Amino acid sequence: MGAYILRRLLLVIPTLLGIMIINFTLIQFVPGGPIEQIIARMEGGGDVFETIAGGGSELAAETESDSDYIGARGLPPEFIAELEREFGFDKPPVERFLNMMWDYIRFDFGESWFRSVSVVDLVLEKMPVSITLGLWSTLIAYLISIPLGIRKAIRDGTPFDTWTSGAIIIGYAIPGFLFAILLIVLFAGGSYWRIFPLRGLTSDDWENLSLIGKVLDYLWHITLPVFASTISAFATLTLLTKNSFLDEIKKQYVMTARAKGLSERRVLYGHVFRNGMLIVISGFPALFIGVFFGGSLIIETLFSLDGLGRLGFEAAVARDYPVVFGTLFAFSLMGLIIGIITDLTYVFIDPRIDFESRG
Repeated sequence: MGAYILRRLLLVIPTLLGIMIINFTLIQFVPGGPIEQIIARMEGGGDVFETIAGGGSELAAETESDSDYIGARGLPPEFIAELEREFGFDKPPVERFLNMMWDYIRFDFGESWFRSVSVVDLVLEKMPVSITLGLWSTLIAYLISIPLGIRKAIRDGTPFDTWTSGAIIIGYAIPGFLFAILLIVLFAGGSYWRIFPLRGLTSDDWENLSLIGKVLDYLWHITLPVFASTISAFATLTLLTKNSFLDEIKKQYVMTARAKGLSERRVLYGHVFRNGMLIVISGFPALFIGVFFGGSLIIETLFSLDGLGRLGFEAAVARDYPVVFGTLFAFSLMGLIIGIITDLTYVFIDPRIDFESRG
């Protein structure tokens, strides 16, 4: 097993490098870079994308200028050159990429260009929201989906299986943001009841509350956003559990166990459960990381939560490359490590699996 882990760890290096090269290369062809963003603001043009998409005769006349930056016609070339030096754009792309990767290897992610805050501090600041949505959504999905999926497998084809499947499919078909809006309208003072708060993770007087009061206040705030972000994972996981159990129930060892006179409960939880849960439980790390780092921008916006989803979107729009590439590097690295942990989880659940024997 040690040799397999070593091979996987070594494979992380070229995979991570490939991810960074592809994204860095694509960024070079995207209009509206950080310098154009600054120039657009200084020229009073608002968003640089409005200038790029503006068209018209004025833009056509401006593009005949020697400057590479749209909207920079009234600024001295010395100032543009100074901006390029400040942002590092006076160097060739290859040199910039190598310098960036050297910093990232040392886990030096630099500072945000437009916030004057280190990338690490920004991520840590937004992390409580992502931990809340990722952890609670994953736990609730597993706590509900596994028992429900097992029950559906046992009662396959019965009315219970039929109507629960219908409810699950409806829940899966409803987009998360639409379900979030429905929750806000019904329970957050939209048009009916004002039971839950609409914004933030805690109340303004949270620091003055007792320990129990803080816990209750926190749970009170996260109920709606967690419920909205859980709905799709809940449906997928339930059907995955059911199908996994159905496959195991039909196997020969289950019929042998029943023939020996074992009770149905003993057969189900003593034999089927461990094998049926293999694919479900081993996917927990990947599912959590997926929800954790892929925070829903729309959910966070609707409930006024400032998490990693909004951070990534705002950084991409502002062309804040240190935040974009720093978070991409860190999250890609963690995703690759989680892939290795998922394989180890398979072995832990079922020791019969031996990745070492794979060619």
